[in-house]
Amino acid sequence: MDILHAVILSIIEGISEFLPISSTGHMIIASHLMHMPQTEFLKTFEIAIQLGAITAVIGLYWRVFLLDWEVTTKVMAAFVPTAAVGLIFYKLVKHYLLGNALVVIWSLLGGGVLIILFERLYRPKEDHIREVAQISYPQAMLIGLCQALAVIPGVSRSAATILSGLMLGVSRHTIVEFSFLLAVPTMLGATVLDLIKTDADLSLHEWGMLALGFAVAWTVALVSVKFFLYYIQRHNFTAFGIYRVIAAVVFAFLLFHAR
Repeated sequence: MDILHAVILSIIEGISEFLPISSTGHMIIASHLMHMPQTEFLKTFEIAIQLGAITAVIGLYWRVFLLDWEVTTKVMAAFVPTAAVGLIFYKLVKHYLLGNALVVIWSLLGGGVLIILFERLYRPKEDHIREVAQISYPQAMLIGLCQALAVIPGVSRSAATILSGLMLGVSRHTIVEFSFLLAVPTMLGATVLDLIKTDADLSLHEWGMLALGFAVAWTVALVSVKFFLYYIQRHNFTAFGIYRVIAAVVFAFLLFHAR
């Protein structure tokens, strides 16, 4: 991996981490299109730089974590099932799913169709949950369990949490904020777990690439978070579903045509 590779992947991560389009899936496809070897470090990089994007959320929501204990405990309750699934299926995900472009393409396509159908059928409830603190602990844990589906590259952590929250009667703005907050322990845990499992056996160059990726992803994510909050006040998620379907078709054509 060189500097250009690290910057491109980090920009993709910063843009897509909080949108329901799968940041990991886009990074995997991008690495294939750039003909990057699917090494263990590349897989670690794709996991670790997500933490860079997540720190943008900490910068925006640090008061919530420090001052609103009820919200923090709801977030941690949602994190529990995600953490359990991540621990159980770590080896499967790391060695067989990460780096698998075919899995990403099918997940993007299936997720895109699901979002489009969901928005056509979804009818918001009048008694929406309008504050994160109003989400119950069972609801939080169910959202966290749905988030765990995102261990499959291309599913999208954001899409899984947002759609499950909407089905549980949480308002769009509230579930998006909850998704942001839940990303913090989720990606922190994923990064620490991966570094422990790999014994952090990285060269100085690799640590430098991680630091660069972290910084770029953080910078881009700040803009992405604010855009997404602005967007959902005026639109639903159908456009993201359409994008996923188109992206899956285009990625499939580019990858198989390159072969």
